Amino acid sequence: MKPRIIAAVWFALGLSAGAASAQPASSLKEQIVGTWNFVVAEVTAPDGKKSFPFGETPKGILIFTADGRFAQIHVAGDVPKIASNNRLTGTSEEYAAIMKRSLSVFGTWTVDEANKTVTYNIASSSFPNWEGEAQTRNIDKLTAEEFVNTNPNVAGGRGSASNFYKRVK
Repeated sequence: MKPRIIAAVWFALGLSAGAASAQPASSLKEQIVGTWNFVVAEVTAPDGKKSFPFGETPKGILIFTADGRFAQIHVAGDVPKIASNNRLTGTSEEYAAIMKRSLSVFGTWTVDEANKTVTYNIASSSFPNWEGEAQTRNIDKLTAEEFVNTNPNVAGGRGSASNFYKRVK
């Protein structure tokens, strides 16, 4: 290539790189949209004691759609199976264990960019007491790969719950 063409190419690349770096970072709302795998939830009690309500190796997913809907499912990795192999004929003990170790929630969501929070407006949940609630979580970390949020007011005064997710690839 001739030196003038090489210089022109380098100049054009420099301009496009400069323009790209001058672009504002995408909003929290744009960054949060997508599908996230649930990694772990850690509850910190008022006395500082930590617990893992879904165990240390849970399963789950969190989905945020661009039109403002969300679905969250958290299930303990060791949630018990129902001996009868029929979800409608479990024992009271089996149902209690499953209820304590799983949670599903869905509804709509909004982001407060200034306060770095996401609010879940819950349409329904496997814990029916949450239906109709608005729950605000702090966005502690949000990258292309990871999302960490904290619910500072876990029901029953149990403390705060931090949830860690990794983006589905």
